[in-house]
Amino acid sequence: MASINDVKRRLPEEFIDFIYEEFTVGTADKMLYSFMDERLTTLRVNTLKYSINDLMEYFKKINIKFDRVPWYSDAIILKNAKEKDIEKLDIYEKGYVYMQSLPSMVPPLVLNPKKGEKVLDMTAAPGSKTTQMAAMMENEGYILANELDKVRCERLKYNVEKQGASIVEVINGRGETLGDKFPEEFDKVLLDAPCSGEGRFTLKDVKTYRFWSMREVNRLSNLQKKLFQSAFKALKKGGIMVYSTCTLNRKENEEVVEWALNNLDVEILDIDLKINVAVSAFTDKYSNDLNKAIRILPSKELEGFFVCKFLKK
Repeated sequence: MASINDVKRRLPEEFIDFIYEEFTVGTADKMLYSFMDERLTTLRVNTLKYSINDLMEYFKKINIKFDRVPWYSDAIILKNAKEKDIEKLDIYEKGYVYMQSLPSMVPPLVLNPKKGEKVLDMTAAPGSKTTQMAAMMENEGYILANELDKVRCERLKYNVEKQGASIVEVINGRGETLGDKFPEEFDKVLLDAPCSGEGRFTLKDVKTYRFWSMREVNRLSNLQKKLFQSAFKALKKGGIMVYSTCTLNRKENEEVVEWALNNLDVEILDIDLKINVAVSAFTDKYSNDLNKAIRILPSKELEGFFVCKFLKK
């Protein structure tokens, strides 16, 4: 069993310093402990093909134990099964369920796309949020799902088809150009931005932290601002946008949001979702409205995440 000193020794020193600068010692320790082990396996029922009640009955029959998620009725936390166990089941093969981390389910819930709306998912692969939104919309409306990487784009197409998300059109392109291609076309935009992934660090997989550096954080922050500007252009006036990352630092979260408030005609909206481990974003150097954004701290059940909701004025 790894110790907290093992975590401090193996993760990048600058990252460890930042964690202890930004959070209390107790909170920082808890987050580092969460990086030691695999997180619990979680999934979402695909309501286009199956129901949560049918899924619970099925799991009870085959003796898979689970907990419900208080803030999302279609999500389940598995207690005695891993992803590889679920992948052997016919419900997985048929696309009745989607293996998805709980925080990844939050941005679509906050965006709350409705039947008949036109939605843009700017950086969509592998399709977890895209297919979740299609299910929320009951396959009525339109979702344009964009992915830059060609291999990941093929994975996105596969998952969209498997889940039966027939309202989704998949394209392969640069998110920075979509605002100019589709000016003010979408009712809602989801920008789950490429990020340094600090909330997903785990000692069991060196790839989750091997490439982290402040230089990379700065590069991504600049990219996120370009993507945000493109998303803003693609959004109709009065439209709703959600910006999210699976990272913890200010540069990719609060600083991007503050930049948007200073450069684009947007306002931050309240997030009406009660997640017990979520805390408000930092406001010490920024607009007080940033306290409406949430940061989910990494734990045994949850990866770290940041979510902010906007209105285009």
